Amino acid sequence: MKVVAAILTYNKKVLAFRRPYIKNNSHISLKYEFPGGKIKKNETKVTALKRELHEELNLNISNFNEYYFTSHDYIKYKVDISFYIANLYYLNFKLNFHIEYKLVCVDDLMSLDWLQADFSVLDYIQKNGLDSN
Repeated sequence: MKVVAAILTYNKKVLAFRRPYIKNNSHISLKYEFPGGKIKKNETKVTALKRELHEELNLNISNFNEYYFTSHDYIKYKVDISFYIANLYYLNFKLNFHIEYKLVCVDDLMSLDWLQADFSVLDYIQKNGLDSN
């Protein structure tokens, strides 16, 4: 499954979004993640990311930079995730899907309970910072 996600920053901190409770799905239920989702047929990565951010957060962002790529094997499926990074100048979003968000310093990212698929990008952020390549 091909997926896009946005690493959103604000005042040099990272926004982490918590997924809702999902019965019988403990590997994703209540985990923190970067907003985004599946790329639909005939969508580009950026088009998919814009759509997902609008659906999940009522955000309209057009200035993304490619940041990181990883693949992760869950038990029942594999995800290929393209991460993009964007800086927010205002915290003017609405939680349409997630139940809460946290604004986290880079050094404190691993203190949250993240989706497994995000571990490699979190490690990359901690080693390389938030500047896009």
